Amino acid sequence: MKKLFEFLSVALLLSCFSAGINATDFSFTKMKGLSQTVYTFRDTAQNVNGRFAGFAPLFVVYPDAPCDESQAAQLVRDLGIDQYVSDYSGSMMVVNPLGQTYNDVADLAAYDSLVAHLRVISNMKIIGIGRGATFVNNAVSHHAEAIAGIVSINGKMTGKPAGMVAVPAYICGKGADKIAAAYATADKAVKKSGEKNGVRLTNSNEELLSVVYNPNAPASLKEAFNDAWDATLSRNYRFNNYKHTWYEGAKGNEYGAYELEPYLMLDRIGVKRNAVEKNLFGTGTLLWYEYFPKGTENAAKGSIPLVLLLHGNTNDPRTQAETSGFIEEAARENFVVAELEWQGGRYTPMGIDGIEQVVYYLLKTYPQLDASRVYTEGLSAGSFTSNTLGVRRSYIFAAIGGHSGGVFPSGVVFGADFPTLMNDALQKRGFVDMPYLSICGTDDHVVMFPKDGKWKNNSLLCALQIYQTMNGIDVVDGLDFSKDATFGVRLENREVIHTNKGIDIESGTLSKDGVPLIKLMAVDHYGHWNFKPAAHYMYEYFKHFSRNPQTKKLIYHP
Repeated sequence: MKKLFEFLSVALLLSCFSAGINATDFSFTKMKGLSQTVYTFRDTAQNVNGRFAGFAPLFVVYPDAPCDESQAAQLVRDLGIDQYVSDYSGSMMVVNPLGQTYNDVADLAAYDSLVAHLRVISNMKIIGIGRGATFVNNAVSHHAEAIAGIVSINGKMTGKPAGMVAVPAYICGKGADKIAAAYATADKAVKKSGEKNGVRLTNSNEELLSVVYNPNAPASLKEAFNDAWDATLSRNYRFNNYKHTWYEGAKGNEYGAYELEPYLMLDRIGVKRNAVEKNLFGTGTLLWYEYFPKGTENAAKGSIPLVLLLHGNTNDPRTQAETSGFIEEAARENFVVAELEWQGGRYTPMGIDGIEQVVYYLLKTYPQLDASRVYTEGLSAGSFTSNTLGVRRSYIFAAIGGHSGGVFPSGVVFGADFPTLMNDALQKRGFVDMPYLSICGTDDHVVMFPKDGKWKNNSLLCALQIYQTMNGIDVVDGLDFSKDATFGVRLENREVIHTNKGIDIESGTLSKDGVPLIKLMAVDHYGHWNFKPAAHYMYEYFKHFSRNPQTKKLIYHP
């Protein structure tokens, strides 16, 4: 439990808001502890209307020749990177060669040292210009496990392409087609399509693995970078949550190539976001974010489902929206999402009662929302809170889900404790059914996934027992891994889902009278965080249930 309350020194935990920087209003600092000169700047000022900083882009520029501080600043302005740093709460670096020019061996070792120095990497973009691009193509491309995207402007490739790591790439300038061919081979990108300023080659199984190339010399650095952002850099982020939790840090290639996930671009998927600051109770201002896919704002009365998202402990209130996959799923399935700043931060904490009132406010304000189809999902501490809502506010929700969180066996944590919730569940047994989905990574070191010999007082087991009780399903006293090697419980509809991330999801259900009221999911070898592909399967489960707003009875739609 201790780890759950650690204040992690990463951007996702920043929940204070202030005015963002002007694009040109920055000053570089020189990074310490490195063999080469690296100038860096990070936009830590978040605007309430801005983007989530946790997985914001980190732009790392390798210039054509060594730069002093003023030259480095001018270079990022020429590229227009400062504007993107401002718009996306990002960071930027300009990395000088060790000498007057790049040495593939020595400067690659320096790059590896930089990656080790950073430890926690979630969205690193490498931009090479001229001889800097040649170095990136020859050397860095072979150590690209943590890189979310590579941009090569007017570079060459004089080294051997064998051993290059699969990475999204944008190539422009003379010989771009030949350089792109090497990246495409590494990406297994063969599907060809036209692009606004070039050609795109895409991996057939993973659309984020693509190479875009334009053999024409760019009219300016800014034009080249803008095109690279639209075509490649804005498409994805890359972080590593395999066999550990990403914010614990990693050394180089310790866990292999980082996972590719889509970066949320609302305009691209047709979703409108509202940042709402409102004093609902006269006790202080609340904050939440609303996400409306195209067509939902003016939809028929009572036709659109609502999903609440609850972020993890002290996380940014946009965490779930930008990293859970639910906004992308909302665009596909046509439902509205609201992510709540339920803990408060600089705002007023909502608590269970406050969350309930926000739901009523949303239903009253937006008549197109369907009061019979309101769902909630949370991460970590948000999962604990979602699990509590499902018991204590069962009359509001048609189904609830939790990612990487259960119910603590003792003590009041996030407003609830096991004995009290179990008592509530006992009182509702036979009268209230609540569909419950639990998902967790099997290598979660924060909220431990139950394992053979290590399951007593496990928070996920506690939550399972509460929902078995409430739903009138036989309650397990403990786990028996001879019945199921992953879950320790004999489940129905057992399956393994293979994703294009190379990571499997295992699942199964527990039913009453043929209705799957409990679904358990496990992300194999995954740490304490959202697994984006899981959002699809979570909503696929949710949408089979509704709750009559008048009678409060659960309705199952097979």
